[in-house]
Amino acid sequence: MILVTGATGNYGKATIDFLLKKGISANSISALVRDVAKAEDLKTKGINLKIGDYDNYASLVEAFKGVDKLLLVSGSDVVNRGKQQENAVKAAKEAGVKHILYTSFERKNDTETSPIAFLAKSHIDTENQIKVSGMTYTILKNNLYLDALPMFFGEQVLTTGIFLPAGDTKSAFALRNDMAEATANILTSQGHENKEYSLSNIENTSIQEIAQDLSEIVGKQINYVSPPQDIYVETLTGAGVPTEYVGMFAGFAEAIKQGEFSTEKTDLENLLGRKPMTAKAFLKEVYTSK
Repeated sequence: MILVTGATGNYGKATIDFLLKKGISANSISALVRDVAKAEDLKTKGINLKIGDYDNYASLVEAFKGVDKLLLVSGSDVVNRGKQQENAVKAAKEAGVKHILYTSFERKNDTETSPIAFLAKSHIDTENQIKVSGMTYTILKNNLYLDALPMFFGEQVLTTGIFLPAGDTKSAFALRNDMAEATANILTSQGHENKEYSLSNIENTSIQEIAQDLSEIVGKQINYVSPPQDIYVETLTGAGVPTEYVGMFAGFAEAIKQGEFSTEKTDLENLLGRKPMTAKAFLKEVYTSK
């Protein structure tokens, strides 16, 4: 039995769809959900729904019973994620889960000096808890999603250009769906025991290069400005962007600038058995309809 947490989210749902496409029967897949009403589409596909809440340890132990492989998709509650995922790892161990996979993140700086330390700590803590649990594990070090770039650029990017303090450093941004497919491939094959994989693109690209590609795609000049951090924060705050989003955008931009997401090694192509989607192809898909 394979169980996927975060099954109503984008990553979990996509992984389940890829499992089905690969011929895994629906009754061999379980989905951890808090609210059955939000999982009607999964129920329609024949997926087993397991009710569980990261804050309710007993519910997790019950949900994880009989599970061979558990995909722990990192939670979205950044404030409480560390404790919640600790509960999930301990519950998996108690329930007898044989193999746990965890969606972590690509990085170079594990210290508190990281510009995204506010997000990193829970990931690193969860990785460590999994490794000392005694369970067989696979750690997926996911790069920053290509899917996140339009959010960083803003809805008016084709009019205003890209305003982001990310410098000229290149990153190996990758498509979330490519990562989900690679995850499904790991779940349905052997030889991944106690390994860590880098799920990054095979090419590194800068935001300046992305602006050039976008200009070519839409047939007009899209300028890229990389302002100082304080000017960026001041500008977004003045535009009414919520403080927590300003901090997140600024942190990720600085992480890009510091090279946190650049990599010379990736396992994504091998795990997919094909080349992952390029940044340019993604931009074409997103912006040609606008």
